[in-house]
Amino acid sequence: MSAAKIKKSDKVVVIAGKDKGKTGEVIEVLPKENRVKVRGVNIVKKHQRQTQTSAGGILEVEAFLHVSNVAHIDPKDNKPTRVGFKTLEDGRKVRVAKRSGEVIDL
Repeated sequence: MSAAKIKKSDKVVVIAGKDKGKTGEVIEVLPKENRVKVRGVNIVKKHQRQTQTSAGGILEVEAFLHVSNVAHIDPKDNKPTRVGFKTLEDGRKVRVAKRSGEVIDL
């Protein structure tokens, strides 16, 4: 699955890995590396050195997931779906859910 099929602020579900079954909103996408960061998923501990502006300590932050490990959530029934593309009458290319045929882009 290419990163173009999943964009920032999309609702996705994790389909593989330690967080399988968790859902969340995409907060960052790295299209060249095929990676996405999902809010509340794949939490890792990061050791932060103290600086003049920020306190040190152990932070919990989201790490990137490979795009193949997440699936888009169908807007109609909230289940995982594949994403396809369709060209509308006015010439716009939009993403559609393969499961229901519902247009994802507004």
